[in-house]
Amino acid sequence: MSADRRIEDVIRAISAKEKSAAGEYHALPDHLRHDVLGALDHRGLRLLTRLIKDSKKKSFREAGKRLPGIADVLQRTPVYLIDEALIEENMRVLRYVKDRTGCKILHALKAYASFATFGVMAAYLDGVCASGINEARLGRKEFGKEVHTFGAAYGEKEIRQTVKYSDSVTFNSFYQLRKYAGLARKRGVQVGLRVNPGHAEVAAEMYNPCAPCSRLGIVHDEFAREITSCLNVVDGLHFHAMCEQNSDVLERVLTSFERLYGSYIKGLKWVNFGGGHHITRDDYDLERLIRLVSDFKNKYGVEVYLEPGEASVYHAGVLVSTVLDIVKNEMEIAIMDTSAETHMPDVLLMPYRPLVLRSAGPGEKRHTYRLAGPSCLAGDIIGDYSFDEPLKRGDRLVFIDMALYSIVKSTTFNGINLPDIAVARTGGSVEVARRFGYRDYRMRQS
Repeated sequence: MSADRRIEDVIRAISAKEKSAAGEYHALPDHLRHDVLGALDHRGLRLLTRLIKDSKKKSFREAGKRLPGIADVLQRTPVYLIDEALIEENMRVLRYVKDRTGCKILHALKAYASFATFGVMAAYLDGVCASGINEARLGRKEFGKEVHTFGAAYGEKEIRQTVKYSDSVTFNSFYQLRKYAGLARKRGVQVGLRVNPGHAEVAAEMYNPCAPCSRLGIVHDEFAREITSCLNVVDGLHFHAMCEQNSDVLERVLTSFERLYGSYIKGLKWVNFGGGHHITRDDYDLERLIRLVSDFKNKYGVEVYLEPGEASVYHAGVLVSTVLDIVKNEMEIAIMDTSAETHMPDVLLMPYRPLVLRSAGPGEKRHTYRLAGPSCLAGDIIGDYSFDEPLKRGDRLVFIDMALYSIVKSTTFNGINLPDIAVARTGGSVEVARRFGYRDYRMRQS
């Protein structure tokens, strides 16, 4: 089929609101996707956005039906089960933002670094962002594309290694910029500065990069005093002020950033909008994000980078666990072979209550249980849940949305094994990418 015919067929499918339209668009090569976008008017573009979001929702609903069957046949638990097809659904949404805006999107390794799925991710994204030498090295060797590194502070040995694996290095102070920018430039590595944009709406201060007295990002007054003598070695500016938020928050952050730093942008190569963008969430306003990025690029003539982490694997992974025992103390308590303290630490840190497949809140279904971990920590409690049927020892439960900030933060406290990592491949097979055991625990102790 000719290229013109393929473009016409996709445009016709979009106009007719056909369910297959999103898939047909995604299947086109880069240049034909851009031709389709160029042929659509404003209404057509918004319609395509809706069709893409609807297609993704359908894929995730279907995955929810097949997950219990996969969980039941896994040889052992606990195990992080990553669904490669769902990661690809998220990737398609991120690539659509790239198609519409011309921006570059990097995956944040701090949220998810299981390289068993990097093959499908690298096909859609421009690279990764790293928080230090080990992430930068992993990104270069396993992802194989651009690596952008930011560190709150670098040691001499670390920065010399970091620049070997990075395409850009962003500094958090003028002291570090002056000390190490020359080293980066000698290796052809671009140099950035992280600034405080002066606005954030993150409720939990633990996760707010712009909280009072934050160490992250140069504040405007200091930036204005120092930048003139250093501007000739700075390629870009980086800000990060969001956490699990929508594009309306980005708009307000961007307004503040432009007010404070807009006069310094001309002549730079790029501006990095950081992470915290929940781009693949169902209620995320994609059209607003597209407008903000496009307008910024047109206004300043710079490359724009986005660094989502959670959005890459949002709802694309679960943690499968087994009920080891059930005890009673004022209520029934199911002791699991997984632990909030060791396998999902943000449950205690934020805190939040993770969703469990086929469960509801306490008291909403007939049988209520507290789910708790096997560690010695008294507060190793995952949360209270209710079920249609009584839980039994040996039952398997599926904790939802566990790919992000769980695998990367898990520990071996109490000598508890790390969960295995398994990948449900697009073709239907399930591959155990890594098993953990005593050797992994021992190697971390001495």
